[in-house]
Amino acid sequence: MQLTKTEEQLMQFLWKLEKAFMKDLLDLFPEPKPAATTVATLLKRMTEKGFVNYREYGKSREYYPTVEKSDYFSKQVNGMIKNFFNNSAAQFASFFTKETEMSAAELEELRRIIDSEIEKKMK
Repeated sequence: MQLTKTEEQLMQFLWKLEKAFMKDLLDLFPEPKPAATTVATLLKRMTEKGFVNYREYGKSREYYPTVEKSDYFSKQVNGMIKNFFNNSAAQFASFFTKETEMSAAELEELRRIIDSEIEKKMK
């Protein structure tokens, strides 16, 4: 299951705050801020999708993410690799390194990360 762009923006706020009331979330939106009813609708849909849950305090709800940010983006990247790169991480890496115009220093850092992962897998 995926989030819409607007839901994803709201999730970013929840991941940042870890738990938040509606007012806290509204405060993070740039101007012009969405209506509270719009955010309430988004939170309801996100709860139904299983990304968010809440605790009730009287009439107030404190929302919190039920999905880790890293898990969500890992699934997104894996889905993109499957759908756009014939399920080939190597094709994705080739595209990523060429199209993002990475500097030599960034490519070296990427090489260090890859080398480290290779070492872990070899053990």
